[in-house]
Amino acid sequence: MWRKRLLLLLKPFNVYPTSRTNGISHVSNSKVLSFLDNRRKVHKDAIRFCENILRRKSLDWEPLLRNNLVQPIRDVEMVITIGGDGTLLQASHFMDDSIPVLGVNSDPTVAEEVEELSNEFDATRSTGYLCAATVGNFEQVLDDILEGRKAFSELSRISISVNRQLLPQYALNDLLISHPCPATVSRFSFKTKGNGSPKVNCRSSGLRVSTAAGSTAAMLSAGGFPMHIASHDLQYLVREPILHGATNSSLMHGLIKSGESMHATWYSQEGSALGSVVSKSEGNKLCKLMGCKEQTAHKARMPICNFLLKKLNNHYATKNQHSCPKNAYALSNIATTKTGSYYRCS
Repeated sequence: MWRKRLLLLLKPFNVYPTSRTNGISHVSNSKVLSFLDNRRKVHKDAIRFCENILRRKSLDWEPLLRNNLVQPIRDVEMVITIGGDGTLLQASHFMDDSIPVLGVNSDPTVAEEVEELSNEFDATRSTGYLCAATVGNFEQVLDDILEGRKAFSELSRISISVNRQLLPQYALNDLLISHPCPATVSRFSFKTKGNGSPKVNCRSSGLRVSTAAGSTAAMLSAGGFPMHIASHDLQYLVREPILHGATNSSLMHGLIKSGESMHATWYSQEGSALGSVVSKSEGNKLCKLMGCKEQTAHKARMPICNFLLKKLNNHYATKNQHSCPKNAYALSNIATTKTGSYYRCS
């Protein structure tokens, strides 16, 4: 068993809106207040539980609130995130492919609780799509990692260049190029280089590009299709396009294959490139666009993050998903790499 230096990246406690000013809560519904207080307690208990296990195993670790993560993560051999997918995504923007990540869902959704309270309020907790562990199995999962019984999986990210200048952060889920006001119509064009496709001129509310990991998030909600999480391709979708007689609607949605890149030119006066990035000062804004600027989206030059994934579920493309478009992926067989077994897509 190895002894590693770990970073414990923690979801902050102030994300639950129950703070009081002069003894008065900002939440008036007592049941909602009790629910949010319980969420905070469950999260704190999960952190304490995981810390006690790390102490018992004599591991060298350091805790850090995710809000305080502003520099690249270095000099650690594994990152453990405690929170949900947001905390794990935050970690992914500050690391290269040399550091594996284990996500712990500190406050999983309880289906019975959601159903019981559905007529009063939304009682969903954390989804933890990319989190491989919970309090219930954290010690066993950690032991499996320490003993080499579990392998990490490689997930692709997106990089973006603006006027040929590569931005320093990478998106693990997706990026959206749009006007700051989401209902505003913008003019832009894009072309996928490397596959011979034509240039597409658009008037729409934006352009979304997602990784395989992000294909089941906003992309799926917007009408995209789920990709297998092992895929290194990207998916793009023009958001709410204004279609006219000369428009080829099939070009509004497609894939950017591994090795290809998408080049977009923004013609509107104002816009933003938004990614699945959490930043203390800028929210999730990657950059601001003014006037005619060129952006390039492609699989990141530092493309891989290594995550321990829970068992794949039916949210990802499977052989029997007939509802997916023709260019969606289907599982064909299992291949083995140095990082373990994964499903090869075809």
